[in-house]
Amino acid sequence: MTTETATDLFEAHRPVLLGVAYRMLGRVADAEDVVQEAWLRWSGSDRGDVREPRGYLVRITTRLAIDRLRQIKSRGETYVGPWLPEPYVTDFGDTVPDTAERAVLADSVSLAVLVVLESLSPLERAVFVLREAFGFPYADIAAMLDRGEPAVRQLAGRARKHVEERRPRYEVDPAQRRDLTERFLAAAAEGDLEGLMALLAPDVRLVGDSGGKARAPLRALQTADKVGRFLVGAAQKGVPDFAVRFLELNGGPAVLVLSGGKPDSVFQVEVADGRVQAVYIVRNPDKLRSLAVE
Repeated sequence: MTTETATDLFEAHRPVLLGVAYRMLGRVADAEDVVQEAWLRWSGSDRGDVREPRGYLVRITTRLAIDRLRQIKSRGETYVGPWLPEPYVTDFGDTVPDTAERAVLADSVSLAVLVVLESLSPLERAVFVLREAFGFPYADIAAMLDRGEPAVRQLAGRARKHVEERRPRYEVDPAQRRDLTERFLAAAAEGDLEGLMALLAPDVRLVGDSGGKARAPLRALQTADKVGRFLVGAAQKGVPDFAVRFLELNGGPAVLVLSGGKPDSVFQVEVADGRVQAVYIVRNPDKLRSLAVE
């Protein structure tokens, strides 16, 4: 395998490797670091015996991500206020033509699911991501993790049960979600409390992530009244040199709010039964760097 061929193979699989690393870590910068380290190992290794490059590269990436996740957990970092994953641009384009496969990938990278994955052990998370998001056979996952297949099946069952018990149930109709997102944004921007209340589910939940570096609720807000009044109050304070962009983040439509051309916050809503069931707001500037507008 020539150096040029090795580079082309790696670049062809980079989206999958980044997808695995991000789902493992919930952080774009950490995922990119892991993929870069995987490249260094791939480019410096003896590739003569590699028969299946995709599996080989996923194995390297997964192991590096497990090590990074263990380091993060061992540091016992304290976070100010609620934690949300770093927003991740997901434009599957023509790389995932199958609608069902696209839906699985989008769901596995949603903010709601990634928050639940944070409570899994690194090994459970790896098995869940490889099996549920990317469909690897148990035997392949066992080889990647140097574990017996029965142990991997046990880890998968435990992780799946944990996620199913804790994940919220939302609809994934992109058109309806986009429509409600646009109406939600218009009502919030205009400070229209009545309009917002018509869109919000009675038990809607708002989670704001600022990391203590921007204004956001330090606790999740629950009920339409509290969420609606908070959003109206935020609209009244305003954002200097305000502009918005719609884009796809974490498998669904989202709104990037710009202030002076720089990322200020990201809004994303989850929908069920024609109402907004959850509102996620990311304002931690460290988590918005990858969304900077050129």
